[in-house]
Amino acid sequence: MIDVFDIMGPIMVGPSSSHTAGAVRIGRMARTLLGEQPVKAALYLHGSFAETGVGHGTDKALVAGLLGLATDDMEIPNSFTIAEEQGLKFTFDEIDLRDAHPNSVKMEVEGVSGRRLKMQASSTGGGRIMVDKLDGTRVSFSGDYHTLIVQNMDGQGSLSDVATALALAQVNVANMSLHRSTKGGNVMMIIETDDPIPGYIVELIEKQPGILQVIHYRRES
Repeated sequence: MIDVFDIMGPIMVGPSSSHTAGAVRIGRMARTLLGEQPVKAALYLHGSFAETGVGHGTDKALVAGLLGLATDDMEIPNSFTIAEEQGLKFTFDEIDLRDAHPNSVKMEVEGVSGRRLKMQASSTGGGRIMVDKLDGTRVSFSGDYHTLIVQNMDGQGSLSDVATALALAQVNVANMSLHRSTKGGNVMMIIETDDPIPGYIVELIEKQPGILQVIHYRRES
């Protein structure tokens, strides 16, 4: 079934839902997953993003998202100036990403505390996005759900501990996937939920043995 969003696209500053609105959402996703204000960003444009992105404002839209601007913010065209005022330094380059969607970008972002994030994402049309890689690990989530990202050491019981914590809060899981680099290495859980996860549950999960990092992405309304 096709919904109205697919036909009309998001409320946004144009000219393109995929090259502009989607790019803003990708930037906002990177900012959220970083968990703090970004101060440095290296952005590598692939495919159509590289070929026609500047004409569609993709570069300014990505920076706008990193600044936390929404898709309908009239300041998107001024994002480079705002970034300079807020101390966000950024660079753009082109890249050929194997087996990637034509509207893709690889981002390497650093925050105020020195924390770093590597993310590859694509704009799939109508303002929708897909995160394809996170810190070198292949993932697949869209931001259309509230999303819990848990990084933990590979060991017995971690998944059960997280599932138990979510059950305590009566949070309904919509989708779940596990991504492991190697046996005995680190594991990344991607858990998409229908409802936001209470802060105390996120803190409870963070305290479980073997948990390395927990990020809670709240779906944009």
